Amino acid sequence: MRVLLFPILLLVWPLAEIAGFVLMGHLVGLWGTLGLVIGSAVLGALLLRMQGMHLLRQLSAMGRQGQMPGRELVNGGMMVVAAILLLLPGFLTDILGLLLLIPLVRNVIWSQVGRRFVVVRPGRDEVMRTRPREPSAAPQDKTAGPVIDLEEQEFRRDPTSPWSRDRGDDR
Repeated sequence: MRVLLFPILLLVWPLAEIAGFVLMGHLVGLWGTLGLVIGSAVLGALLLRMQGMHLLRQLSAMGRQGQMPGRELVNGGMMVVAAILLLLPGFLTDILGLLLLIPLVRNVIWSQVGRRFVVVRPGRDEVMRTRPREPSAAPQDKTAGPVIDLEEQEFRRDPTSPWSRDRGDDR
């Protein structure tokens, strides 16, 4: 079902946008419709510039402080998506963009996305979740795993191996 959803949406969305143009043209006329489309594009461009720069500054500041920017990243990303939607011509995209500008809507989206949001710090073995997981019965040791115990006669070093330290040739 999900596979069919995208092609159907790809066909239906432009038709709905055209219907929106026609309806708005009947309500406010040609020049009013053009004014709304151009005005929303200008608003989207300004918002994209302001929010994009604000998001970059905020992420940089949080990185310098050593904080993980989970919620701020998603919140700023939604503001950038709202700006892009306002840039696109069409009234349905404008409505979605305006909805993403409302903090309550962004909070609802965050409550759905935040449960699945995982931030991994590069170079470290720690994973930070946006919300704590439910406590497990026993703490898991990251070093736990299958242990292979070899006797002296079961192990031998291959001198031709590129990972061998005592290879004989100097490369």
